[in-house]
Amino acid sequence: MTDQTATTTTTTNQTNGRPRAVPEASAAAAATRARAAARAGRAPRRAWLALAVLMLPALLVSIDNTVLSFALPEISSDLAPTAAQQLWIIDAYPLVLAALLVAMGSAGDRWGRRRMLMVGSIGFAAVSVGAAFAPTAELLIAARAALGFFGAMLMPSTLSLLRSIFSDREQRRLAIAIWASAFAAGSALGPLVGGVLLEHFAWGSVFLLAVPVLVPMLVLVPLLITESRDPNPGRIDVWSILLSLATMAPIVFGIKHLATEGIDVVGPLFIVGGLLAGYLFVRRQLASDAPMLDVRLFTVGPFGGAVLVNLLSVVSLVGFLFFVSQHLQIIARLSPVEAGLALLPGLIAMIISGLVVVPIARRVHPRVLVPSALTLSAGGYLVVAFGASDGSTGAVIVAFTMLGIGIGMAETVSNELILSSAPPAKAGAASAVSETAYELGAVLGTAGLGSIIAAHYASAIELPASLTAAQADASRETLAGAAAVASELPPAQADALMGAAAVAFDGGVLVTSLIGVGLMVAAAVVAAVTLRNPAQHD
Repeated sequence: MTDQTATTTTTTNQTNGRPRAVPEASAAAAATRARAAARAGRAPRRAWLALAVLMLPALLVSIDNTVLSFALPEISSDLAPTAAQQLWIIDAYPLVLAALLVAMGSAGDRWGRRRMLMVGSIGFAAVSVGAAFAPTAELLIAARAALGFFGAMLMPSTLSLLRSIFSDREQRRLAIAIWASAFAAGSALGPLVGGVLLEHFAWGSVFLLAVPVLVPMLVLVPLLITESRDPNPGRIDVWSILLSLATMAPIVFGIKHLATEGIDVVGPLFIVGGLLAGYLFVRRQLASDAPMLDVRLFTVGPFGGAVLVNLLSVVSLVGFLFFVSQHLQIIARLSPVEAGLALLPGLIAMIISGLVVVPIARRVHPRVLVPSALTLSAGGYLVVAFGASDGSTGAVIVAFTMLGIGIGMAETVSNELILSSAPPAKAGAASAVSETAYELGAVLGTAGLGSIIAAHYASAIELPASLTAAQADASRETLAGAAAVASELPPAQADALMGAAAVAFDGGVLVTSLIGVGLMVAAAVVAAVTLRNPAQHD
């Protein structure tokens, strides 16, 4: 009996639940079959080529956002937008994008994610050409909104296709890290390529960057990526689409109005209206048998917590880029290329940290890893709050490097948790939620932090008495407006005006930097509390 026990292993009888002896040869065969099954779930080489293609939309979106921030001074000089229009030029795109992402993600689940990717690419490229030659601020805002419409077709399809291509979780985590690095890579290329373009061509050239990025994708996507869709899609819910729009637009408009026009009845009225529409949207999703967005996913700790971490992180990142690009070019008087180079170390650090965190995430639990990364980002905001107000470019470089490392690590882990927590058939809707958090964060980063800076600047600037009424109004409207007025003044008056503008603007930077610290700390607390349970779906 002892000899027999030594040559067998124990398993469970499938009919009566009692343990029974099985020869070691059978156990070895089962292990071999398990390894074969694991290998079968591994993605082939073709999948990694498909990943490279799917990185192009992420690259495009990040280039677009970063280039526009650096082109804003020249756009302001050429089109002379008001402070509100200046914010809308940046925000019209992510606002429409965020409002439509969930709807477009559900449409991709229904009609095909690859098909939505192709349609979005064609439309985005065509509208980019129109934006490049917009003659007025109003038309540029309209073009940016149209870009948001087609961009909403790109991003959910991209991330959800990764979910269908990489079924092995470890490979998927690496693929998402590489995909997410395209955002940072685009942010790194945007200032450099855009800076060269802005020094040699008109600002409209930055929009034409979309064309060479999207053309290869239109050729390679049909060759490398098979169609993917939800096998049991729900019906098209027009009311849910309208309610999602009615939620996003009024809230952002209300925030902008409060920042640019002051406290009155209009801003709070729009915000309350948006929140009411959001409440009705959630009620409709809960009552539906086939909701456009399964809001119950937010009760899953890793899903809801990761979405909120994404939102708060991007608010801080985009808000930082909004004010630091103006600080470097107008106050520190760097060229667009020099300003881009100043941010390059932080952007490279963001790429590297997003990749390095993949093996670390296998050993360190998200509730420890993500808060630690976000705490580092909070430290970056403290550096810019107390080190960059004297015009120090070195402080900006250090601050953005710290911010980039923290956000790069946190975003990789949180994006993987969002996808892993959702059923595979709903990958498009889950991806849309992730992208909605990103784009809503981009909106709030400029509408929120940008509006706070604009309001502080307008109220704090002490203008020289020698300015005319028109010059004073232009100087008080935006920092770029003050720079334009200063270029027409004698040197002594110009220095006085720019000195006052710098003090007022950097005072706003101090306020928003402290808010950024608070956002990062809040995100770290959310991560520590919510990222406790393992993902529900592999």
